Amino acid sequence: MILQTRVLVLNQNYQPINICNIRRAINLIGKEKAENVVETGEYLRSVDDIFEKPDVIRLFYMVKRPLQKKKLTRREVFIRDRFQCQYCGSFQKDLTLDHIIPRCKGGGLSWNNIISACKKCNHRKAGKTLQEVGMEPIKYPKEPKPNPYIFISEYNIKSTWIPFIPWVKKEPIPA
Repeated sequence: MILQTRVLVLNQNYQPINICNIRRAINLIGKEKAENVVETGEYLRSVDDIFEKPDVIRLFYMVKRPLQKKKLTRREVFIRDRFQCQYCGSFQKDLTLDHIIPRCKGGGLSWNNIISACKKCNHRKAGKTLQEVGMEPIKYPKEPKPNPYIFISEYNIKSTWIPFIPWVKKEPIPA
């Protein structure tokens, strides 16, 4: 359905803040809360009016969105560690989580204390500290920085959105 087509919403400073459907975008433009930034050349017709089909809109006012920290989950730890055992460096499907300072020795459940480990390395370390076992992680864990553009990765990026998304490589325009 055409009214479910996705539209990139930019803040007043042209920073991407959301993706909405075309119905919501036309509603914001109609209420003069936003403007159409990208000319598509396509139109939507209603009984009373004709609207240009928006692909990217910009709000006339600034919306302050707080950065959301990533939740500490198995999947997020594996993503942070790139699905790699942090002791031996192997890439495996059946990774486990390991506490650098074991919980039985006062180690907590935090981003800075949990890393990905293969079953072999996790059993070898067991409930001991790194010094007791003589193991050293490839990379010490730390909390990942919040990504304000994470919502965009859930959608297919349209070519008209690329100039407004900072982490997408922009192809040079042929002369």
